[in-house]
Amino acid sequence: MSVEQKVSPDEMCELYKVKRWGSGYFSVNERGHLCVLPERREDGPRIDFMEVIEEIKEQKIAFPAVIRFHDILRSQIKLINTTFRDAIAEYDYRGSFFGVYPIKVNQMREVVEEILDAGEPYNHGLEAGSKSELMAALAYNENPDNLTVLNGYKDEEYIRLALLGRKLGRKFIIVVENVSEFALIVKLAKEMRVEPMIGIRAKLAVRGSGRWSGSSGERAKFGLTCSEILNGIALLKEHGMADCLKLLHFHVGSQVPDIRIIKEAVAEAARIYADLALSGIKLDYFDIGGGLGVDYDGSRSATNSSRNYSLLEYAMDIVSGLQQICDEAGVPHPHIVSESGRYITAHHSCVITNVVGTIHQTNSTYETGAIVDEHILLTNMRESAAILTEENYQEIFNDVQQDKNDAINAFKLGVISLEERARLETLYWQIISRISRILEEADFVPEELMQVEELKASQYLCNFSVFQSAADTWAISQLLPIMPVMRLDEAPRQRCSIVDITCDSDGKISQFIAQGGYDQSLLLHEISEGEEYYIGLFLTGAYQDVMGDMHNLFGRLNEVHVFCDDDDPADFYIEEVIKGTSAEKVLATMQYNPEMMARYVKKEVDRQIRRGAIQPREGVRLVDFYEGCLEGYTYLKF
Repeated sequence: MSVEQKVSPDEMCELYKVKRWGSGYFSVNERGHLCVLPERREDGPRIDFMEVIEEIKEQKIAFPAVIRFHDILRSQIKLINTTFRDAIAEYDYRGSFFGVYPIKVNQMREVVEEILDAGEPYNHGLEAGSKSELMAALAYNENPDNLTVLNGYKDEEYIRLALLGRKLGRKFIIVVENVSEFALIVKLAKEMRVEPMIGIRAKLAVRGSGRWSGSSGERAKFGLTCSEILNGIALLKEHGMADCLKLLHFHVGSQVPDIRIIKEAVAEAARIYADLALSGIKLDYFDIGGGLGVDYDGSRSATNSSRNYSLLEYAMDIVSGLQQICDEAGVPHPHIVSESGRYITAHHSCVITNVVGTIHQTNSTYETGAIVDEHILLTNMRESAAILTEENYQEIFNDVQQDKNDAINAFKLGVISLEERARLETLYWQIISRISRILEEADFVPEELMQVEELKASQYLCNFSVFQSAADTWAISQLLPIMPVMRLDEAPRQRCSIVDITCDSDGKISQFIAQGGYDQSLLLHEISEGEEYYIGLFLTGAYQDVMGDMHNLFGRLNEVHVFCDDDDPADFYIEEVIKGTSAEKVLATMQYNPEMMARYVKKEVDRQIRRGAIQPREGVRLVDFYEGCLEGYTYLKF
């Protein structure tokens, strides 16, 4: 297969599973560029990634960069609200749907503002789990019909802030996570002379599935047991505040892959709601928490990086399951509250990075001829290369694997020299390359030889930090879709993994979407020296935007906000650019003093000028260069 072999957009969409993980928002055009479909319609507006990239370059914005498509945020808000409304209408359910966005999923102000604006027609509110998030909700969630659900452990200041929200006429619901919070709420509400809205988080027996299953079940960190719920209600009754209890909440995990877990949790929580309603406690809201999954790998399965249900199935199962139990008990249908943040934000944001170098395992060109008194392992490797054929390649593969391992151990013990090892490794990679070419024509590939392509896979060095921009791929092996945004009209030939520019061996991505599972390498295009090549890491809008650390003092990326404009020739415009973190800001965060550092460097340069080692004019340039670097981007410039 040659680099120039042309392929269709459909073939490339299938290769990278775009239609499966993209939820209708991504496609490939006839120019071989990845596109965004803001309205999820093939005949609607199309935003060409390469046109966005060219405009970013024209504005002198350096890569890597986060690109946010705010129309996707707005679309997701509309989609979740209309889907639940359709399910409610389908079952003639007598409650309403109220979505709340968990700020922790992506705390960026622009994201929160966009969600609140898009959610205005649906009264889509916020969820906060800390004092800082609560303060943001107080300032931004101004719609009096929106809910603000307040989770997490609380101190006196937290509850006072929540009651301030009630003073302002807002629907701030304090969800009790610990039984001791009941008394504190009662005390402060009386002191501030305000009627609180109180929720209770039930600790269900149902245990979630997936990576975050530990946040559910009887051993969960948060929530009240049945006895604690009843004791808390007794305390509220004692103080004449039972009517302040408004919401029942539960949560079975951040990314629930299996719909059966959700159905079981709804059934258990609905029984708690029904029994409380029969006892005279009027709860207005039934909060199903988060957990609506994102199909990161497009497999539509119950694996950790996927989900085996659609949004419509999710909504229908919740509405019908809750309705059935309420009708059986003869109690009112409560309003349904969902805290789905991952589903809303994941698709709207991606990281675009440029490939700055390639590392090819098989590019060794060291001399391989015989040398005097060479070790038998080197001789064996040379003989294996000489006798390799299409008939014995499996036997040769087994032999050279063993010889290479033995050679490494021998080198550690000083048995073979550095030159012998270099010749041996060069021969080994030549043999692996030849076996790979044989396998391309083979009708059947033995299982143990499946690893040949992975062995010879290259590494593409990309201008970003895994720890800053894709933290979950390193921390919990989260799968993210990764693919080129260009040259998608050419068949890719190069198998590779992705490595970043940090000086840490963990700064790499070696798990990728594949047919029927995962691969340790990804097919990308071969790159000539000096050629620009851009790849994207997708579905990074949930958690990845805000969880990155400053490993190696790489700061936040430049950020570009893109909006659809069907009247624009390119179907988009860049609404805002937020500059990434400068080196001086990153250093200051870690308690360095950049101003003092610049003085130290100037002092050393002046000393060298006095010694005559540096000319005064050059000294000024060097100091200016250092100060310019402090003010500049932390990533590489090309």
